[in-house]
Amino acid sequence: MNFLFVALGGFIGSIVRYSISIKFNKRLFATWIANVTGSMFLAFLFHLYINEAISDNVWLLFGVGFCGAYTTFSTFGNETLQLLMQHKYIAAIFYVFSSFSVSIGFVFTVFYLF
Repeated sequence: MNFLFVALGGFIGSIVRYSISIKFNKRLFATWIANVTGSMFLAFLFHLYINEAISDNVWLLFGVGFCGAYTTFSTFGNETLQLLMQHKYIAAIFYVFSSFSVSIGFVFTVFYLF
């Protein structure tokens, strides 16, 4: 049964992620948005989960399934490599730095606010 929760969450997360990439029509920005908001949502869910405010099934559905499919580290890596291959070094550094710092900043903020 656990696989079904993860699969359903992954199905929904991947569709939402794809919708964001279509809406923004810019791969870098869409990936950045997905990774930052996904990190925030995962931090919120994790906080609820470790405080036993949500069930294991809700964690599997949204924390593991949805967030796992919604956030896209492989796309982030690919886009960073493309920037480097295009000799856009400043853009690559900014992309990597802002992705990590903003995501981690939001994770800490969300986790410690609740």
